[in-house]
Amino acid sequence: MAASSRSAREAKRRVQQMEARRGLRRDQDKRRKRDNVLAISAGTAAIGLALVLQLTAFASNPSEEEFAAAQEGLQSPSASATPTAAPTNAENIPKPETAAGKTFTGELKLNRGTLGVELDGTKAPQAAAVFKSLADQNFYSGVSCHRLTTAETFGVLQCGSKAGDGSSDPNYTWGPLENTPPDNKYPAGTIAVARTSGNANGNGTQFFIVYKDTVIPADAAGGYTVVGKVTSGLDVVGGIAAAGLKPGDNATDGAPVEPVTIDSFSLK
Repeated sequence: MAASSRSAREAKRRVQQMEARRGLRRDQDKRRKRDNVLAISAGTAAIGLALVLQLTAFASNPSEEEFAAAQEGLQSPSASATPTAAPTNAENIPKPETAAGKTFTGELKLNRGTLGVELDGTKAPQAAAVFKSLADQNFYSGVSCHRLTTAETFGVLQCGSKAGDGSSDPNYTWGPLENTPPDNKYPAGTIAVARTSGNANGNGTQFFIVYKDTVIPADAAGGYTVVGKVTSGLDVVGGIAAAGLKPGDNATDGAPVEPVTIDSFSLK
């Protein structure tokens, strides 16, 4: 009887141990499944985020280094973002230091008359450096003033497109914006830099002369660099405007009815 009781107790103990092991195994299986689900979810999220980055921040075909940096950022959530460096001008663009703190005066001779001009290298050193360099190279000789606007609050004569049609030279672009009016107002006599819409580094060789007080709304990039002013002869531009525009689709924005060209642009 005693032996039978001991056997029964031993059998019961083995059964309990087996049940405990099975329970532990079930718990382990549950944890593994749960961990797998979490791992899959985390991996899916990481892949999704990487895909979003690739479609947005890297929409312009990233380099291998850029993509590796993005992956490193995904793997290191605590890493701080590195600021994007401002675009730098190409070597063919003169340095702002060549004009900084200087005032350049000279003449812009058109086939319709002569304007006295002054460029401000203190408020717009990069722009003044560019136009002084172009003037010294006689870049503007024979170049046209292709655009005239005659709206009530928008009166400008735009010049400097080498092709004569308003197109820019993709090999001669620069920035940044300088001395832009905070109120979007450009007084009569202002000389400002024309640029590609929405691009703060889309300045080139073109400029515009404001012949009456003008309002030009800023775009996504900002306003337009004011590089200088007309000191005499603004009435020459007023006379060009008074002659009107070539007939076209727009009654207040087009080419001058009488062609306007630059004979010379000198600065000292």
